[in-house]
Amino acid sequence: MVNHQPAALDRVFAAVADPSRRALIERLAAAESLTVSELAKPLPISLPAVMKHLDVLAGAGLVARRKTGRSVGERRVVQIAWLRDVAALERKRKRHRLSLLLKTLLRR
Repeated sequence: MVNHQPAALDRVFAAVADPSRRALIERLAAAESLTVSELAKPLPISLPAVMKHLDVLAGAGLVARRKTGRSVGERRVVQIAWLRDVAALERKRKRHRLSLLLKTLLRR
């Protein structure tokens, strides 16, 4: 599970901010474990780019790497439902901030 310290959450949000990384997470959500080549196959980005994205996700504690022989695989570390909960909280927080801003502007 991801450490819920502010710096760790910053890394998680930074990691999931990129659409390519979100696509990798969704692919891992569908299959618990995939090789890097399997993850990269449907994406319109190069294999080295996928590797860099996976490094960011691993740094945020969202995926873990395992090596079996010459094959490197990725597996999901966090439950995707947790990420969806965090995303829902972030949307709620943004709506609340927007609501406060609108109230402030309407008072003027």
